[in-house]
Amino acid sequence: MRNIKLNVAAGADSRAGKAICSPAAGCDHRAVEIDYRWRAEASDDELVSLTLSHGGTAEPGWWDRVRAHSLGWVTARLPGGALIGFVNVAWDGSDHAFLLDTKVRPDHQHRGIGTELVRRAAQAAQGAGCTWLHVDFEPHLRSFYFDACGFRPTDAGLVLLADR
Repeated sequence: MRNIKLNVAAGADSRAGKAICSPAAGCDHRAVEIDYRWRAEASDDELVSLTLSHGGTAEPGWWDRVRAHSLGWVTARLPGGALIGFVNVAWDGSDHAFLLDTKVRPDHQHRGIGTELVRRAAQAAQGAGCTWLHVDFEPHLRSFYFDACGFRPTDAGLVLLADR
């Protein structure tokens, strides 16, 4: 897993902070300070735009409906405030948390941003008392979740409810 140098001010909330991503930190782009935040404001319009940026299906109003049911989420923003990454963490109110909707704008992918989003989401879920963090993903993301983020394969089941 790539190491990202964290530049968090002394006494700052560990759930927030800026990461410096540079070639020395294992990233493949010019140095840029990315602001990662747990449960920071993110508008529905921003998430629709982020989803559309990589060809996803965006439903206006989705985030406004989902937000109240989440344990939390992590945002990644550029210094000017542009939202470039996001992950949502749902939970069962106890031991199990679930990663949903991990997204990074295409022009910022493969730079460690998604890995850092997931790392911070896992840290926050653990801090909330969760024991397990689950994720489902498409086959092309297997290396990202298993190799970069440290998930391991498990037996699981799935039912497509639309077919019932």
